[in-house]
Amino acid sequence: MLTDIIALPPILFIEKVAMPDWVDVLLRIVLFLAGGYLAGWTVMSAIRSFVLPRGDNVGLTRFVFRRMSQVYRLMAKKAKTYAEQDRIMAMFAPVTLLLLPVIWLFLILIGYTMMFFALHEGTLYEAFKISGSSLYTLGFFTVESLPSNGMAFFATIMEFTEATIGLGLIAIVISYLPTMYTAFSARETLVTLLEIRANSPPSAVELILRAHRIRGFDSLKELWATWEVWFAQIEESHTSLFALNLFRSPQPERSWITAAGAVLDGAALM
Repeated sequence: MLTDIIALPPILFIEKVAMPDWVDVLLRIVLFLAGGYLAGWTVMSAIRSFVLPRGDNVGLTRFVFRRMSQVYRLMAKKAKTYAEQDRIMAMFAPVTLLLLPVIWLFLILIGYTMMFFALHEGTLYEAFKISGSSLYTLGFFTVESLPSNGMAFFATIMEFTEATIGLGLIAIVISYLPTMYTAFSARETLVTLLEIRANSPPSAVELILRAHRIRGFDSLKELWATWEVWFAQIEESHTSLFALNLFRSPQPERSWITAAGAVLDGAALM
């Protein structure tokens, strides 16, 4: 067996020691509730981050992005040119965004491991295998593999719920990415077009000068109207799809923030 070849930590093979019945029941309840809270809290974090169509301050998501931001900023400091820094920081948002589901699945795995360990007489490692097999719908190890203590039916229901959560999180990520990249493409289209009107990086003064030379100041009315719609779309998409705020433009010299600033400055000057 694999466990005979690879030395696993002894803690994984912890078994429940003999203790008074009331203490055993109390510890089982505490462990089960703690695991349930961890799993439920993680699921709610995922829903608030990826599904809720409004900005929400999710502690787990904020923690992951802050820690990863520190890592990438340290890496970017070693870069010698701005182009190298931009290339490094451009990976920050995509990598962190894909890391989030991995962390969610891991926390759910731990939470259900605690609950399975509270329900059965097996070791912690066996509870971990049941949880992993259920979460990733592998089915190689189930509650039927352990001695029954009258909670087999309830544990089976938990297996189904964990499998549903695992598939649901993966489905959310799959549906989230196309939506986000559609919004990203819509954002960057006008940013790219502005380069023709206002140079790169964009300048409010250059925007006004080129408009006057080419078609006159009246042409700016159409530009303001187009960008007014763009700002409304940005508010909606970058609130519901929080990670978009951290996705950089495809070219180092472009930035949707500086482009927006140039347009606003140009409107103020006019």
